[in-house]
This record gives sequence, structure tokens and C-alpha cells, in this order.
Amino acid sequence: MEFNEITQTDQTYNENQIQVLEGLEAVRKRPGMYIGSTGPKGLHHLVYEIVDNSIDEALAGCCDKINVIIEEGNIIRVEDNGRGIPVGVQQKTGLPAVTVVFTILHAGGKFGGGGYKVSGGLHGVGASVVNALSVWLEVEVYSDGHRYFQRFERGNAVCDLKDMGPCDDPSRTGTTVRFLADPEIFKETTVYDYTTLQIRLREQAFLNAGVHIELRDERTREHEDDNIPRQDNFCYKGGVSSFVEFINKKKAVEVIHPDVLHFTAVAPDDSATAEIAMQYNDSYNELILSFANNIHTTDGGTHEEGFKRALTRVMNDYARRYNILKENDKNLSGEDVREGLTAIISVKLKEAQFEGQTKARLGNMEIGPLVSNLVTEKVMTYLEENPATARAIFDKAMAASRAREAARKAREMVRRKSALENASLPGKLADCQSRNPEETEIYIVEGDSAGGSAKGGRDRKFQAILPLWGKMLNVEKARLDKVYGNEKLMPVVTALGTGLGDEFDITKLRYGKIIIMADADVDGSHIRTLLLTFFFRYMRPLVEQGHIYLAQPPLFRITKGKKHRYAFSDAQRDAIMAELQSGYEIQRYKGLGEMDSEQLWETTMDPATRTMLRVELDDAERADEIFTILMGDKVEPRRQFIEKNAKYVQNLDI
Repeated sequence: MEFNEITQTDQTYNENQIQVLEGLEAVRKRPGMYIGSTGPKGLHHLVYEIVDNSIDEALAGCCDKINVIIEEGNIIRVEDNGRGIPVGVQQKTGLPAVTVVFTILHAGGKFGGGGYKVSGGLHGVGASVVNALSVWLEVEVYSDGHRYFQRFERGNAVCDLKDMGPCDDPSRTGTTVRFLADPEIFKETTVYDYTTLQIRLREQAFLNAGVHIELRDERTREHEDDNIPRQDNFCYKGGVSSFVEFINKKKAVEVIHPDVLHFTAVAPDDSATAEIAMQYNDSYNELILSFANNIHTTDGGTHEEGFKRALTRVMNDYARRYNILKENDKNLSGEDVREGLTAIISVKLKEAQFEGQTKARLGNMEIGPLVSNLVTEKVMTYLEENPATARAIFDKAMAASRAREAARKAREMVRRKSALENASLPGKLADCQSRNPEETEIYIVEGDSAGGSAKGGRDRKFQAILPLWGKMLNVEKARLDKVYGNEKLMPVVTALGTGLGDEFDITKLRYGKIIIMADADVDGSHIRTLLLTFFFRYMRPLVEQGHIYLAQPPLFRITKGKKHRYAFSDAQRDAIMAELQSGYEIQRYKGLGEMDSEQLWETTMDPATRTMLRVELDDAERADEIFTILMGDKVEPRRQFIEKNAKYVQNLDI
């Protein structure tokens, strides 16, 4: 047994090793703790934190106008007509309150001081975190007929709060914040995506009926020949009901009942409110979006769980009461009663308990019963008062139940068949030697020819190859029972080992990377989209946790003498041609099958030289909408989507 020598320096641990980070140093040291990441998500989260403060003013009934401007140079400006951050001296610190808000963590008016009844920013770190992670930040406050100004640089005040004198409009109130994100923190990018902000701000307008939110992008113009910046204005009198209508319209689905069910409730002690809007459509997929104090709780929580439990219970109670379910029939499952449902759950609480600064999940136990009782009472009443609509909803739920039972039987048949054949893996799978998902990867390859090249060129230690042939089932147009036994999809399910649907278990995943490798043509794009639709609908954690990749095979091989180079786009090809000038030959790959094993390894499979795209899920609602448009039954929305976005594909330079 060997022991490595430990020096005295290694052993030293005393008071000198205890570090105290002053002010906002902790935020700059560990930004991910406060904004989730330092990638594009974290960058946009800065905007959300400042906007959320303005939204809190709207929740307090003191703001109805919010402007968000992306200035040249990716400077963000957020303006509101709220009360304005207080400028008086805060007794405990001896500093103006506005300075405290932007320089001290866990400082603000949302800790029970009476400034806010309901707020999303309960941790009091939003403004100070944005300040800490910006090259500079400037705040202007309009209050008591005066304009006040202060500037900060990387979290530190570079001047005292200044009274800039009377406002041009003495009645003006509100706060304006301008900041420039720090590239030392956001090394990947400091460029804001308009669509990302557009989706978030539209969402806030839906959740706060009557509040006007304007988004303007001064970096771009609406049309190339004018000076009008790109701009959107959001204001919805219908609130969350308008939200549901908007989602179903964007997805181009047919609604089962024309009216949106809308319910509200207030807690007996006035500590919380709940608002629900819901509508069924003809798709096979559910979309439930939950919010707490206007914060999108992407991981759900007690409010969403209360909704789901109550909806399942009340639907079964109604079905039993009116003999839709017979005595010997099994109850409808939660998945059955939610098929085709679009629902918004919005709760507002005095003391919201979120998990983590990014507020992905709500933990308040008292909100579950409030939502549950609301659904139980109101949905039952609606069904009893609208029997025709109830019948249509239950026809869909019963069809879903029958399909679920058919899927169960198909699943058991697949298992029995596998057991009888004594073969747990697909016959065409060329498995790898390693069993460690941390290092293994599987290539799902289009066609036997490309599969043969991939098998010959792979590293057998960690790379598995699964060839597929022909186009597979479009799961957007089929329920789960059609997936089981499908000769194109079941080999994928079996090879991955996780199961699918409600039986999915990511801990059984056999390969850490799942790489879709298809031809760079229309058919290849279709196959990629079909597989992505399948993964999103039935194995979504694979997408959410970053296991899905798209291989990027080259389009051209340019040879001059004994040397050759590869181009992945027309632009790269032209650049190489210009560099070589003359005497070269160009081969255009029409498919993966035209590449031999060595070429496929060198360009597409060698971890040291390959380029891959990882599929990430930034916005589940947006992804759900796009899959429905691209893979659903409606032709016109798909045509409009393609026409609108074709220019981005043409200009894509990987």
C-alpha cells in the first residue's frame, strides 16, 4: 500500500483559510447560484429580475406600463410608471434605500414591511445580482416631482445618489434601470435574443390583465429600408383566459368547446388567490403552465399537483354519477383526463416559498387545497351545467383510456416476445464494449449503407450503432398504443433501455449521448424531426437533460493533390475554393452512404474532430407549439411557419 506524502502546507487549515466575501463579491464568484447559469439562460434572467420588480409594482396596483428596450450594444433599459424605488435614507445602513436595493443582498421591500402584499422577488437579491453581474448599471427614480440618479460599476457605487432636479412632468413616477451585462461573467454571449424576451414579456402581460408591456429592439429594424425598430406591444384584458386562447390558436388545434373555463378563488385569510383557465382541444398532448406570483414554475409544485389531483377526482366522480363509467369500469387516469388539455394555473401568495433563486418549483403546502377545492367545485358545476361539452370531453378521455389499455397490452406483448426470443437488444444494434453511460454513445443512423460505414469506422469501446431504415411513425398523430410494436421506434426504445411514457426511467439509460445521424437532405431532415418529436413526446427527460445530439456530417470533400478538406456548408466550400485557387476536385456527398468508414470517422464520429449540435429545451411551451405545427394535421400553419423561417435555414453556417 502506498501513501502520498502530505506536506505541512497541505495540512494547514486555520483562521487564515476562512474567506469573507465583501458586498456582492459572492455573486461574481458563484453567479450560477443566483441566476442558474452564465450561458444565454442566465443572461436573459438578468432582464427578468429587473422586469419582475416592475411587475411587483403592477401587482401592488401601482404600475400599468412597462417598457423593455434593447439598445445598441446590447444594453438593456427597463422603465416603469410605478411608485419609484424609495430614495430616502434607510436607517439601518445610513444609505439611500435605492442604493441599498442595488448593493446589498437580501434587501428590499418584500420582507413584510408593508411595501408589497404579493411579490415574485421574495429573496431580495434580484436587483443587486443584476448590478453585480453588469459592467455598469444606472438607475433613475422619478419621485415627488424630482429625478434621482446613481451609477454602479460591477456592483459598486461610483457616485452617490444625486438629485437631478425637478422632472419635466411633476406628476411622473417610476423607475428606469439601464445595464450592460459583464462579458467577464457571460463568456458565451452577451447578445440578447428578441424572441426569448418576447415570449417572457407576453407571458407577463397575460398574467397581469390590463398591464401594458412594450418590447423594443433598437439593434434591428422592422424593415431594411426604414428606421423603425422592431417592436411588440402586449396588453390583454382577458388575462389567463386570453393566454389559453393564444396557445391553442398558435398550435393550430381544434378546440372541443369554444369557451375557456375560467375560475378564481381567494383564501379565507386573504393570504393567497388562485386563478385557473382551461380548454380542451383535439390533440393528444397536454400543456399545463403554472405560475406563482407571476413566476413560471417550470417544475410545478403544490399548486400544479393540487390541480391535477382534483381534476382527476372530479372527472371520475362526474363519470360515476352520470353512468359514463359503469360499475366494473376502471377509473380514468390523470393522463386520460388531461389529454388535449391546455391549462394555466396562476396563484399569488403573500409568502411564496420557492425552491432556489430561479424559482422553478413552488413549495407552499397551503396553496394545494385552495387550488384543489376551486377545481372540484367549479369544474363539477361547469360539467353539470354544460352536458354537451361534458360529453365531448369524456368521449376524448374514454378514448385515451382505451388507448392506454391497448398500450399496456402491446407493452406486455413486446416483453413476452423479447423473453421468448431471449434477446433483449435489437438484432441490428452493434453495441459497444463499455457499460458506463458516462462515456458511451449510440448513433441512430439512417439506412443500412450508412450503418455499415458507421460500424466499420466506430470506436467499439464506447460507440454503438443502430441503423434505421425508412420513415418512422409520426407520433404527433398517434397515441402511445401505436408506438408499441412499431418496427421503426421500438428498436430505439429497447436499445436505450429507459422505457417510455409513464414508465420512462432515465436511471436505466444505457448511453450518455444519443446521436441522430441522418443525410443532409430533405429526407434526412424529416427523419431527424420525427425522432425529435418522439423523444420530446415520450422520452422528454432525454431532451431536458441534454442527452440528444445531432451529428453534422460534411456536405463536400475538396481534394488537392494528396490532401483533402471538408466543408459543412456552401460558404465553407467557397472559402476553401478561394484559398486553394485551382487544381482541386470537389465531391458532393448526397448521403452518408457515400462516405467510407474512414471518412465517416474522421469527419463525424471522432470526438477529437467532429462537430455536433446538442438539442436543448429552453422553452417547453414553445417546443410543444412548434412540434404541433410541424408534425400535426394542419397544413396552413406549417406552410406559414416554413415560409417565415426558411431564410434562417438558408443563411445557416455551421
